Amino acid sequence: MSETAVSRSITDQPVVLIVDDEPDLLELVSLTLSRMNLRTRTASDLIAARKLLKSERFDLCLTDMRLPDGDGLDLVAWIQENRATVPVAVITAHGNVESAVRALKLGAFDFVSKPLDLGVLRKLVGSAIKLGSAIDEETAATLRGPRLLGSSPVMEQLREMIGRVARSQAPVHICGESGTGKELVARLIHESGARREGPFVAVNCGAIPTELMESELFGHKRGSFTGAVADKKGLVQTAEGGTLFLDEVGDLPLHMQVKLLRVVQEKTMRPVGEAREETVDVRILSATHRSLADLVAQGLFREDLFYRINVIELRVPALRERSTDIAEMAEAILQRLARRANTPSPELAADAIQVLEGYPFPGNVRELENVLERAMTLSTAGVITAEHIRLRATARPAVAEGAAGVTTGSVVGNTALGSQLETIERDAILKALEKTRYNKTAAAKLLGMSFRALRYRIKKLGIE
Repeated sequence: MSETAVSRSITDQPVVLIVDDEPDLLELVSLTLSRMNLRTRTASDLIAARKLLKSERFDLCLTDMRLPDGDGLDLVAWIQENRATVPVAVITAHGNVESAVRALKLGAFDFVSKPLDLGVLRKLVGSAIKLGSAIDEETAATLRGPRLLGSSPVMEQLREMIGRVARSQAPVHICGESGTGKELVARLIHESGARREGPFVAVNCGAIPTELMESELFGHKRGSFTGAVADKKGLVQTAEGGTLFLDEVGDLPLHMQVKLLRVVQEKTMRPVGEAREETVDVRILSATHRSLADLVAQGLFREDLFYRINVIELRVPALRERSTDIAEMAEAILQRLARRANTPSPELAADAIQVLEGYPFPGNVRELENVLERAMTLSTAGVITAEHIRLRATARPAVAEGAAGVTTGSVVGNTALGSQLETIERDAILKALEKTRYNKTAAAKLLGMSFRALRYRIKKLGIE
């Protein structure tokens, strides 16, 4: 039957496909979902499940990992390839987190462990049902909005990845340099997904004193320590039903990493002074400007936690990797600054754009905002020119053998700096090309930049 011929029944009830070879579990799940006003269809093996998925429309597929004719992971992969709009969740054996992580990497929406906790199951199903066809339009509208600017290839790839991971409940680790907008990406993932109606709670792990961290994250019971005069909810409980964003997660002390692992792996936590654990329903997003793999190698970050929170890795590009976006971003930033100051937005002259595009911006978007705010203050005629751009002189990293750096210690704000940087950059690129016998891919690797970024710089500098 063709896709256009696939139709839903007369009723408007969402339909869930349950795939399991245990009759008792099928009956239990079907009964639970019927009480949520959901219709169910069942299949006991992969063949029957694929047949139903081809002929009918479903809002969710819930599959066991072990089936008589194969693995539930095979069905996850098949759905991603043939019915990508259908969220799929897996039922795993208790403690078999490795299989759950593999399922999430393949594109599963979420997982639930046996023996089934019906409360957890209901929350999972409720979140998955929200992922209807309308979310695609909402996601597209969100990602086209003014908050994620730039039309460079790396930004288009980032938008695509945000749209994909928003349809999952898998933990996502966002990496990138300081000032690139990692929290913005986390918010877009939250607002584009099934949890968008729930809270988004951002936590800077490096800003909480170590002795207060457990209480801040997990809460405490009255009398559990000196000063605990009342029960207090932690940030994890505050994020219930939504998203918990752990910024600079690499700064978590080891004893807190153990407790966070429990939240990610078992979806449970224990407030300070509480005897029993309680279930939590949060999606974990994390970020850092450091390399977690290096921290693992140094013994500063637990390897098991690294693999749990790094199920999907999302890299936010540095501003120097997408300098073609600077003009568009600068205009939007100036408009926002002008609205805040209740003044007309100044025009950005061509020579000012040239200076900005020739600067490496070690502080990324955050530094660009500071530079433009200063330039607005210095400009008087409603036009920002190169003389209004004040850039800090940076020691440019030696990206190729023999490459020089800018060593001047003064603040320079004219096109001479741009020319000096371009000369240094041109020499470094030429030496890298010569060293690799003009293999651009190898030269880009040697220079520590992407192939697209190198190609853009070659064209901009007129090297070809």
